[in-house]
Amino acid sequence: MTRYLYYPGCSMESNARAYHESLTAIAEPLGLGLEEIHDWNCCGATEYIGLSLTPAYALISRNLALAARQANGSRTVVAPCSACYLNLAKADHYMRESPRLGEKVNIALSAGGLHYDPGSLYIRHLLDVIMNDIGLDTVRRRVVRPLTGLRVAPYLGCMVPRPDYEKRWSDHEHPDELDRLLKALGAEVIDFPLKTHCCGGHMTHIGPSTAFELIRRLISAADEYQADVMATLCPMCQMNLDAYQAETNRHFHTNYRIPVVFFTQLMGLAFGKDPDELGFGREMVSANGALSRIGVEAPEPREPVAAARPRGAPGRKGKALPMPPPLAGRGPTGDGEVNS
Repeated sequence: MTRYLYYPGCSMESNARAYHESLTAIAEPLGLGLEEIHDWNCCGATEYIGLSLTPAYALISRNLALAARQANGSRTVVAPCSACYLNLAKADHYMRESPRLGEKVNIALSAGGLHYDPGSLYIRHLLDVIMNDIGLDTVRRRVVRPLTGLRVAPYLGCMVPRPDYEKRWSDHEHPDELDRLLKALGAEVIDFPLKTHCCGGHMTHIGPSTAFELIRRLISAADEYQADVMATLCPMCQMNLDAYQAETNRHFHTNYRIPVVFFTQLMGLAFGKDPDELGFGREMVSANGALSRIGVEAPEPREPVAAARPRGAPGRKGKALPMPPPLAGRGPTGDGEVNS
């Protein structure tokens, strides 16, 4: 079993719980050993870097310093979350590129008895590791229930393939790694030209009309190409396209019902895992119809997981980011209306 340092990020404990559960289910069959970084903290997501660079990069680099101290021979940090992957890679890159920034960050880290030498770790996304370390031959050998007949739209989002500091991806605009992985599972992968377009990020909280338009473009394209399901590798993308799909429908008077799941969930299905073990039922737009196409019975819908409090953070009652209201009467088709 190949060992990697593992940075889960905050989303894996909350809205991306299905990602965590499905990754846990497929790790052993793939020989993927994930050692969680002790005492990791939030990467700061997107906004913090826009406020102040030194504290933002110190926050991110604390995780790198902890990982380097824990390494014990493993120099690769794996992040399944696209925002986390980008932030960790960006911090490592800019600390190398700007010695002055690196010095400031290490002064901040020294307050906690930490230090990070940029370039001492490899920051990689989970998909990159599965494709280039484990390989498609290994993936194919684990397939016992091919996803034959399932039309999948591969959606990577905008943060994974670019800026791509270490040149790990086949193309910045139209990378084919996720396509090839899904095909290895037996799925029918549609040509999805919007695979690296932005989902809107946190625009749902800042400018909902703009966010809904970005979400509509992606969902309508998947629908136009007759996809049964969208597969993503980013918690933010999954949340926006799934949790805000009903509100987007209401905004545009449309009626799209495209389930959005994590690529690891589809891998688990192809490996013969039970859908309940893979986190199915947590999605707001039900994947029941898609699963039925491959002869799999979906579990009963489960309540979405509440957002986890960042580690070490005090309670902030009433200060959490707003989340979409729950869907009323979520049924097998996932067509419940949003409560007003």
